[in-house]
Amino acid sequence: MAPRLMPTLKKIGVLTGGGDAPGLNAVIRAVVKAAHNTGVAVLGLEDSFDGLIYPDKARPLTPRDVTGILRRGGTILGTVNRGNPFAVPITTPEGTFDYAERVVEMFRAHGLDALVCIGGDGTLAISYEFARRGIPLVGVPKTIDNDIVGTTSCFGFDTAVSFATDAIDRLHTTAEAHRRILVVEVMGRYTGWIALHSGVAGGADVILIPEIPYDLDKVSECIAARDQWGARFSIVVIAEGAKPKGGQASLVEGAREGHVERLGGAGMTCSKELEKRTGKETRHVVLGHLQRGGTPTAFDRTLATRFGGKAVELLLQGHFGAMVANHPPDLVAVPLQDVVGKTKLVPLDSDLVRTARALGVSFGD
Repeated sequence: MAPRLMPTLKKIGVLTGGGDAPGLNAVIRAVVKAAHNTGVAVLGLEDSFDGLIYPDKARPLTPRDVTGILRRGGTILGTVNRGNPFAVPITTPEGTFDYAERVVEMFRAHGLDALVCIGGDGTLAISYEFARRGIPLVGVPKTIDNDIVGTTSCFGFDTAVSFATDAIDRLHTTAEAHRRILVVEVMGRYTGWIALHSGVAGGADVILIPEIPYDLDKVSECIAARDQWGARFSIVVIAEGAKPKGGQASLVEGAREGHVERLGGAGMTCSKELEKRTGKETRHVVLGHLQRGGTPTAFDRTLATRFGGKAVELLLQGHFGAMVANHPPDLVAVPLQDVVGKTKLVPLDSDLVRTARALGVSFGD
């Protein structure tokens, strides 16, 4: 939506939705401080848009409330990760309501002028629907998977990659000592950004990502070649959403009402098959939610802070229906309609993929 003048901006709401990511608190802190310093009050909405459904899930946030949270992981507002909330009515102690109507009603009841919605593809899609229904808002992209289109990077990604790289570093020593294959499963449901970056940074020998269906015979050939020239161990990094050629990603649980599918087991399956094919002792490690937790890196703290400050700036300018995006060296506004429903995949001809191949890394193809 095009910018328009906002003559009066007195009170805004801020919420976090989707999976947690290191840096969420840094965004909240920046929003509260930037708004306060321009005379705008902030209402913290707990558990994503639930904060606009249940009256007891909204509370004022002042600079005092966000003191000391810059370095903390998670989110002081809580978060919800679920499917399409527009699909079913919601029930409160006050009765049963249409989801969208209830949110719009409570937005007005709280006296809010605008929202800052921090979240991934699901939260941004929900935000877009409310923008279409007339709620002035700005989105802030959040995902450790780095798969939101329109922005070069998202906060949380650097922290996740740094942790995964450290784990790979530690596994190198035990893999080499026992001459084993170590398979490391990292997050990445539909994209391989974490696997690619941590795999290259950690010196992995094989990197398996959702964008490139893999052939375990090809992977076994790579490992056998390493054995022949004297490297008796190998490190395989696999994204949880990676899948074999002609096969499907490993599921823990299929999609159901209000919940998306849960992926898992890719590392274990890969490990078992490689042990059969190579005859080498093989182990697997699942990093899982460890990648989401802990202290955000300096890069993520800085980017998250910039995102929060920019979101308030856009609201003050009356630039609604947009997402803050990182276009180095600047932050810009990208229309939400250009973002929702899309996924930023790893380009197969990217310089990092080409570099990895040049170094002998196998992608299983």
